[in-house]
Amino acid sequence: MMLPPPVTPLDQIDTTLADQGFAVLDAEGAARLLGTDARALDAWLPHWDRLPPDRYLKDGGRYRYRRHGCFIVDGEQVTLAPHRPHWQPVEYNALHGGIERHFEPIEPALLAHPLWNRWLVAMAARASALKGAQRWFVEAHPFRIDTTDGIGRPTPEGAHRDGVDLVTVTLVARQGIKGAETRVFAAQGRQGQRFTLSQPWSTLLLDDERVIHESTPIQPAEPGGHGHRDTLVLTFRANGFQGP
Repeated sequence: MMLPPPVTPLDQIDTTLADQGFAVLDAEGAARLLGTDARALDAWLPHWDRLPPDRYLKDGGRYRYRRHGCFIVDGEQVTLAPHRPHWQPVEYNALHGGIERHFEPIEPALLAHPLWNRWLVAMAARASALKGAQRWFVEAHPFRIDTTDGIGRPTPEGAHRDGVDLVTVTLVARQGIKGAETRVFAAQGRQGQRFTLSQPWSTLLLDDERVIHESTPIQPAEPGGHGHRDTLVLTFRANGFQGP
């Protein structure tokens, strides 16, 4: 049985994030934040069907597909930064940290969609409410995890932090799978919660300084079946992008 997420009303999202280190918007709340209908975001779906494979998986898996893009968000202004490799220190990613990983850029048609910049601005505003208004250096990761190998790992590095100020994880699609339970724990202490994001466009926001997070592996819902889980992960960092 899947545990439903503890959804936060939109008008309480900033206070809840500040109080407990994480918060969850449902699709309706996310759409209201953008001033649109959640179905308008469905125009993004075809881009997840064209994600190239992640060739950096050190466990030898073939279950992850992704692209990568970098942006600078300053208030209402969004600037596409020059394409760069993704890099994390080993302190935050023991499995894949310490190396430059070169991923294909996000498709221009997705970046040109009118809701793309609005999404980045809306999430950056949550980072500013949490950490203080400033310019944010944003990395965007569209992911697909599938069951090609019988099992797929959304977080092969395990429970982790990302070394940023705010992380947002948006469920884009979930088809033909079981698993992918989200687990959020206090970085200092024993408090934790677990739940499963199942509604497309529901979004988990994480204060990366205060909590660690992971998602459990996925398997096909039916024996011999095939399924996948699509997400959009954004990270917000003050004072520049991570680099070696």
